[in-house]
Amino acid sequence: MRIGPDEPCVPGLLSAYPSLAARLPGATLPWLRRRRDEAIERLAARGLPTTRDEEWKYTSVAAIARRAFGVESETVAPDAVRAVVQRHAIGGTRRLVFVDGRLVAGLSDPGRLPAGARVGSLAAIVAEGGGDAEEWFADGSEGADGFRLVNDALWCDGAWIDLAPGVELDTPVHLLFVTTRSDLAVFPRNLIRVGAGARATVIEHHVGPDGAGYLSDTVTRIVLGRGARIAHTKLQQEGRKGFHVADVAAEQGQDSAFVSHAFAFGGQLARAAIATRLAAEGCEARLSGLYVGSARQHIDHHTCIDHASPHGTSRELYKGVLDGAARAVFNGRVIVRPDAQRTDALQSNRNLLLSEEAEVDTKPQLEIWADDVKCAHGATVGQLDADQLHYLRARGIGESDARALLIRAFAADALAGIEHGPLRARLESLLPGALPEAA
Repeated sequence: MRIGPDEPCVPGLLSAYPSLAARLPGATLPWLRRRRDEAIERLAARGLPTTRDEEWKYTSVAAIARRAFGVESETVAPDAVRAVVQRHAIGGTRRLVFVDGRLVAGLSDPGRLPAGARVGSLAAIVAEGGGDAEEWFADGSEGADGFRLVNDALWCDGAWIDLAPGVELDTPVHLLFVTTRSDLAVFPRNLIRVGAGARATVIEHHVGPDGAGYLSDTVTRIVLGRGARIAHTKLQQEGRKGFHVADVAAEQGQDSAFVSHAFAFGGQLARAAIATRLAAEGCEARLSGLYVGSARQHIDHHTCIDHASPHGTSRELYKGVLDGAARAVFNGRVIVRPDAQRTDALQSNRNLLLSEEAEVDTKPQLEIWADDVKCAHGATVGQLDADQLHYLRARGIGESDARALLIRAFAADALAGIEHGPLRARLESLLPGALPEAA
């Protein structure tokens, strides 16, 4: 049985759509209105995914389905969230702040952009007439799950980043998404296009209040031209009762490089799907992640690296640290298609369980259809090494400090690829807060 008709979440979203549709960005654009209408029709037919869907086998979204979320946010005065923004700001970045799903210019500081760079609100660019936005929405929703369909229908803002060929942003763009209240659902949508030879670093950061049950359902699409490079960091720091669902997908041009870092610290239930398609020859993809859970948190990562052309290289390393009764899911899929000869792919998932109740379901997958490739994968699940603990204790280090040292050392690999110093320092500071034993 699909989740939908018998639970309040989906009927509530469906009933909200008719009155919202005329006020959503691009309501006068026929192609966009048609796309929203089709998505809501498919949502009505499919509902939200269940554990009977293979991709959601280990993650039940019943806790989301049982809630009735509002989708119309009240206008929030910038001063009301300024302290939150200051607490989560990352030094040395261009900042766009979205409060309850909408850009707040008074809290944002994109700085002076070089010629050929556009960084701003997706709703604003669509309101101007859409530009060439229609092609950005070209990926069909026929096979999409219920969360993607809701976003397709109800998104109201997000980031628009468009770099002309050869443009380089020497300062990272920090997209800070702040949800302010309980029982609210927000649907940010981000579109990022990096022209041939262009380069950028983007930090996508989601935060919300502890104790508030809300839903953040985000879609991010990235297109890289020939020789382009983008480093995309997803930092999930939702409140402990918040729900977070994200869908990040990249399409790579020839000789391009896509670097993805995913860090998950918050949320009652968090699910992130991150995928890239090496669509042309000579592409490189590097994916890394760190998920940290305690109490009864549930954190799910699904990744897909699709080698569709020759001479592609991919490296993937995800690590997890779980305490209490936390549960994590890692499903990493690497596809090497028949034309993707001379592919070089390596994938690893390592997990550290700090309690008997903590649990992880890990499923690395290699699907190889070419014969001249070099591919390997692996996964481990274990506890703190008793010999290493004994070694540290024998040198006068207390039990708790020794355990904290080993946990931080385990997590260090996932932070090693972060080039922006203030971001790396922020991530290092978050680990003790997310996992008291590592303090």
